[in-house]
This record gives sequence, structure tokens and C-alpha cells, in this order.
Amino acid sequence: MTELQRLHDTDCTLLMGVLNITEDSVSDGGLWLDPGKARDHGDDMLHAGADIIDIGAESTRPGAKRVSEKDELDRVTGAAKALIAHGAVVSIDTTRSVVAQAALDEGAQIINDVSGGRLDRDLPHVVADHDCLYIVQHWRGWLAGSKGGAAPDADTSHYEHDVLKDVYDELMSQVDAVLKAGVAPERVIIDPGLGFSKPGIEHNLPLLVGLDMFKRSGYPVLIGASRKRFVSAALNDAGIGEPTMDDRDNATAALSALCAEHGAWAVRVHDVRRSRAALTIGSLWRQYQN
Repeated sequence: MTELQRLHDTDCTLLMGVLNITEDSVSDGGLWLDPGKARDHGDDMLHAGADIIDIGAESTRPGAKRVSEKDELDRVTGAAKALIAHGAVVSIDTTRSVVAQAALDEGAQIINDVSGGRLDRDLPHVVADHDCLYIVQHWRGWLAGSKGGAAPDADTSHYEHDVLKDVYDELMSQVDAVLKAGVAPERVIIDPGLGFSKPGIEHNLPLLVGLDMFKRSGYPVLIGASRKRFVSAALNDAGIGEPTMDDRDNATAALSALCAEHGAWAVRVHDVRRSRAALTIGSLWRQYQN
């Protein structure tokens, strides 16, 4: 079995640390734009227990505008090269085939496409031509300007039948499309896309509770709940008031433990140290259940 297949088929829930090299990400925009700071933050996450570093150079918050292709290329490839040299398993959070191609040529092992192959139709073909993993995420809406307009689609959060059923069916349709583009099924990982076209608690918690349904697809499942707005909303509804970043990271760690207990392939988080401890407990819980 190759190292890449071992990564895909792991029995332990992996920890993916978020490295946002962006101006306007909600929680850490602008902090890691300097190449040296980006590299050091990636190293810090590795030392804190991250199994994968997920590098993104374009914010996907609601209403975000696209960065130029050149800026995204420069930010992503510089950080990827530095962290791969330090032994990191690197994932690239991009929807552009040009960026994916350049990062894979530098040695990145994973492409994390939040559009699930729908924004740049060449991206799945680039993945198919490389020995890498491909994270296919569910998302109905797009960045401002990505389709030539000034704003995202007005409302992509109405689910006609049931949010769990609709997201699952739409995500499987996206997977079918990338398989037709030549991506091998043993390279695919799925992500229900918490917070993407899913603004409320009522959109996101059913997907978390329904994690086993996504697992039954046969594909490993990535969960990215870290610092999402629905986490803050849930804490607010519970009477915490205006949740601090600490509150959100504590809640994320709790969700990480639950995801590990239910066998998620990986959790994508900002605070690696806190979720590392939580994953240990969640994985032990699962081990003793079995």
C-alpha cells in the first residue's frame, strides 16, 4: 500500500490544521500573509499535532471577493514549498486548476476543492493526472465575482426535501462527475460543507448528526466545523452571550471528539492543540465501543 493510500484509508481520525493566507478570512484574515509568518504558523501546527496542513489563499466567507490568480499562486506555492520541505503533508484549499497544478508540482498531496469540481471544470482533470487525494465538498453558492457578478447567489440555503438527504444526494452527484473526469474513487474524500450554503444551526447540526450516512457512501468524510457561524449561534442560543474565540474553539474541540467517535476521516480546525487532545479522547471512545 502506498503512503497516499494509507493516508486515504486511515482508521484514525486525522487532524487538518488551517493555514489561511488571506486578507479577509473571518477569524484570522491578514495574520499569515507574510511568507515567514505563514511558514512558522504551519510549523507550529505540525508541532502541536496536525497531521495535514491545509493551505488556502482565498477567503470563502459569505460575500468574499476573488483574489487574483497570481496572488493565489504566489501565496500557496511559497507556503507549500516551505512546509513540504519540513516534512508536512500539505493540502491545498483552492477552486482553481492552475493553482492545483502548481501546488501538486511542488509536492502537495491533497486538493481540497470547496466547489466540489463545479467552479473550475478543469480541476478534476488536473487531479486525475496526479497521484493525490481529492476532497469533494458540497456547496451551492459561489464567491462574489466568480461568475462575473458582484454578489453570490441570493439564497442557496433552501432544501426542498430535507437538508441531510438533499446535501447527500447533491454531493454524490458531484462525486459522480469527478469520477467521470477520471479521478479514481480510491482518491476521493467527501465533505458535507458545513456553513457553505448552510447558514443556520438547523442546516448544519443535522449533517453532523448524520455523519454515519455520509460514511455509508464508502468514501472517507472530512468535517470542517471550526469557528463556523452556526457554532457561535448555538453557543449564543445556549445563553453564553457573544461567544469569544476561546468559546468557539472549545466548542470545535467538542465537535472534533464527537466526529472522531463516529469515525470521521479528518477534522479541519484552526486551534490544533485543543482538537488534538479532543481527538485522542474521541478515538479512545470509539475503540472501546468496538
